Amino acid sequence: MSQYFDVGDETLWNPSNGAARLFLRHVAVYEAELGTPSGVGEMINDECQIDTGAYERFVNVLVEWHHGTRHRIIHTLARGFVVTALALANRAGAEVRFPDAGADGGLEGRADVQVPAPAHRHSEWEEHLREQAAAVERAMPR
Repeated sequence: MSQYFDVGDETLWNPSNGAARLFLRHVAVYEAELGTPSGVGEMINDECQIDTGAYERFVNVLVEWHHGTRHRIIHTLARGFVVTALALANRAGAEVRFPDAGADGGLEGRADVQVPAPAHRHSEWEEHLREQAAAVERAMPR
């Protein structure tokens, strides 16, 4: 069995039930963590509609949050979902804006930081996420 993530009549992703269930649970976690609605609708009769405008906003907030993470464990825990969300955003035609290299703002005002703070090279981070998202997208059945 499988489930469908659609925009209108177009299927963006047709994962197994288990992959869909995990993805939707992660969506709920990050909606709560980021305080931003995802635009990913409820799964009804094995179909889920995605509001592309809301999903684009959600993924941009997610990428900005991930970029600003200065805690290796949180960064690692989030990476799989971020990459999958990016792959689905690519399929939806969303415009994902990666933060500028100097946009991290340092550690001021951050609640979760690792001491010592891990080195963070923006160009490698963005390139790595884009490569992983492209690989995941190639593996996502429609």
